[in-house]
This record gives sequence, C-alpha cells and structure tokens, in this order.
Amino acid sequence: MNKQIILSVKDLSVSYGNINAVNGITFDVTEGQIVTLIGANGAGKTTLLRAVSGLIPYEGTVSFSGINLKGKTPHEIISGGITHVPEGRAIFGTLTVMENLELSAWVVKDKGIYRERLRHIFSLFPKLEERKKQLSGTLSGGEQQMLAIGRAIMTGGSLMLLDEPSMGLSPLLVKEIFKVILDINKSGKTILLVEQNANMALHIANYGYVLETGKIVFHGSKEVLSGNPKIREAYLGV
Repeated sequence: MNKQIILSVKDLSVSYGNINAVNGITFDVTEGQIVTLIGANGAGKTTLLRAVSGLIPYEGTVSFSGINLKGKTPHEIISGGITHVPEGRAIFGTLTVMENLELSAWVVKDKGIYRERLRHIFSLFPKLEERKKQLSGTLSGGEQQMLAIGRAIMTGGSLMLLDEPSMGLSPLLVKEIFKVILDINKSGKTILLVEQNANMALHIANYGYVLETGKIVFHGSKEVLSGNPKIREAYLGV
C-alpha cells in the first residue's frame, strides 16, 4: 500500500525584520517515515519547525493531512495531530515529572488512552517512572530530554517534530535517545527531525533535506545523502 504525504510545505518563507531566515522552502513528509533536516546553526531548521507549529508567522503554505494550517493557532495544530519537542526541551522545572506529563494530556479525554500513553512513556523511559514525583528542574539533561519527548507522546498525534534531541547529551545518551526515536516511529508515529548530529540523523532517517542559509540545497534518501562527497565533507566529517 502506498504511503500518503502527511505534511506538505510549499514556498515557505520566514523573515525576522530584514533577515530572511527561511527562503521559499518546499518539501514533503511521507506518513510513517523519519525525515530529517540537517544543516549548520542559522540554516533555518528551528524556524521551519516553529512555522509548522504555528508559533511564528510565515508566507507560503503548510498542509497537514490535507488541511491548510495557515492561520491556525498552536493549540489547534496540536489538537489536529502535530506535537513539537522544542530545542532546549522547555520543560516546567518547578513542576514534577508527573505534573509535566499531566499538563501535556490536556487534549486527552479518554482515561483509558491516558493510562495507555503513560504506560508507553514509562516503558520507553523507566527513569521517568522512578522520578515521577521529582521536580523536573532537578533532572539531568538526558532525563529532561526524555521528559520532553514523553510530553509529546502524552499529547498524542500522528506527527512529531523533534528539534535537536541530542543537544548537550553524552554520546551514550545520544544513542539511547535515537533508539527511542526509532521505537516511537515503529509504533506508528511519523517524525520530522532537526538534528546537528548529521551522522546519527541520517542513520535512522528514511529521507533527508540539507538546509543552507534558509534554502534546501540537497535532498534524497539517507543512502544518497550519505554518499554525496560534499555532504560527507561538510556535515559527516569524512
């Protein structure tokens, strides 16, 4: 069975004053895949995710499951099936782990679904269950990233936007987080991943786009991108 395009971005542009952070980007995300956006700092990756989530104004078109998202508020977009794990995690440090997860369940009306998602989160991240009464601000960086991903799982949706999940983590924790990303994808969720660790991102992705100064300059399967000499030299360190 052919997979459907779940997210379609057409001619998307974002400006901050006189600065064009994203300049006419067009790309698609296919249902069930992991699609990665790679590029240097300032390439426009985070800006692009923020536009898809409705957090900043933009020119162009963003469609999710055939529905135009232009003009929709962030909470409408979340309710419609897109979750966003932001760069820097943005957890509520003065709340406990459980309180963070409970706040993220505001769209969940069915208690059975709530319990099932909680079980799923704790199966992926046993440390969160151990620390569920602990203040989130006292967690390690890796545990905070686990909580940020757990909140997105609790909210639900079919598309997860992940912004720099490996930032500030040890190599061992990076491997653990990327294994979880694969597990989440295998459970049925489509993932759009922004990641500076291009090696890890391309290792798990089905397809990738390379951004430079707000534009897509290369795209293709992970095999195509990993085999491109320019990309290998600029982003993969080989």
